[in-house]
Amino acid sequence: MEDIDLIIKNGTLLTMDSSDTVISEGYVTVRGDAISGVFAGDPPPALHWKHAIDARGGLILPGLVNGHTHAAMSLFRGLADDLPLMDWLNNYIFPVESRMDAEFVYHGTLLACAEMILSGTTTFCDMYLFEDRVAEAAHAAGMRCLVGEVLYDFPSPNYGPLEKGFEYTERLIRKWRDDPLVHIAVEPHAIYTCSPELLSRAHEIAVKHGVPLAMHVAETRTEVEQVLKDYGKRPFEHLESLGVLDPRFIADHCVHLDGPEMDRMARHGVKAVENPESNMKLASGVPPVQELMARGITVGLGTDGCASNNNLDLFGEMDTAAKLHKVETMDPTTLGARKVLKMATSAGADALGMGALTGSLEAGKKADIIVVDARSPHMVPMYNPFSQIVYSACAGDVLHSVINGRVIMENREIQTLDVEGILEGARGQARNVLQWIKK
Repeated sequence: MEDIDLIIKNGTLLTMDSSDTVISEGYVTVRGDAISGVFAGDPPPALHWKHAIDARGGLILPGLVNGHTHAAMSLFRGLADDLPLMDWLNNYIFPVESRMDAEFVYHGTLLACAEMILSGTTTFCDMYLFEDRVAEAAHAAGMRCLVGEVLYDFPSPNYGPLEKGFEYTERLIRKWRDDPLVHIAVEPHAIYTCSPELLSRAHEIAVKHGVPLAMHVAETRTEVEQVLKDYGKRPFEHLESLGVLDPRFIADHCVHLDGPEMDRMARHGVKAVENPESNMKLASGVPPVQELMARGITVGLGTDGCASNNNLDLFGEMDTAAKLHKVETMDPTTLGARKVLKMATSAGADALGMGALTGSLEAGKKADIIVVDARSPHMVPMYNPFSQIVYSACAGDVLHSVINGRVIMENREIQTLDVEGILEGARGQARNVLQWIKK
């Protein structure tokens, strides 16, 4: 007789392992916080479990990984749409952010966590302000995360002068170091808001503590032109000259790159995260994802924040990414469904330095698992499960979510959060935002 804590059975398993193994009828077993086995067929009579989830013929796959977002910006959803990036940042977002506080960020992150859980995301990477409260909200929701306090040359509404920002970052690292769900990164904002001295110091802290370093890079043509004007180098050429590129470096967006820059990224083991819907909405451009992948560069997938997307739905993001690159290259074979799903699972986990923990269904990895319903009309018939996930499935098809071995959502009911209370709190914070704009 074998005892386990949880079984997820009666489904098609998309393991997203190195071989992209598919098990057409199988089950996953969980003991504690980890996957204890992935099997074909029906569970044997000798197997006993404390809790069972019946996939009812659906798809069982690793939880999705949102490689880049600003969770608390869920409270800015629809605030300043249809504007260029710099206008959006300087005339709307930065002024409003200067008025917000830790409680605002906590409420916004809880709202984001609810949205992400309901749409199949189990891990996210966040860059924002008051990140200790982001970590607390994610921990309360039961989500896995990589979070970091955004660092700028100018004073922050959270920590004040930059030196305090470095101190705040190191406190975050020490506080959350042993947490099973919360991981910390060092996160300078971008080259155009961060001096060479800031970037060098940020890299030193990341190396000292053995944590990732994430930042926006080459998101717009204007940014590239500004970096060329200020430093006489393109973004990755500048970063390489500072000695900050290494395998812990996560570059968000990576839209405007040339061949030598991509070669630099590959040479230093830099990871990239694409954010297609945000880049489309802000008319930033289309990143050369196929060229990055051809160089062996790991590319994850992110939503960016709700102020520039306006949602945190990785199912929509996968569909957009696949189609965007096809029309951009005029090649229908570009970035197929299997590759895109890897960006949102195993490659996404690798990009965040979490590939050993999550991103695939394999014995020994943490049990971050979702079940997608396959009984709706838009999911029938199913010839190719990878295509079905990327081109047909939607956020509302996610029935169950397990994170770190814990059932976080069952039959679309979130077990860890008071969703109605979160919605009410978000509406209250939105009233504050309207007052700040009027002033």
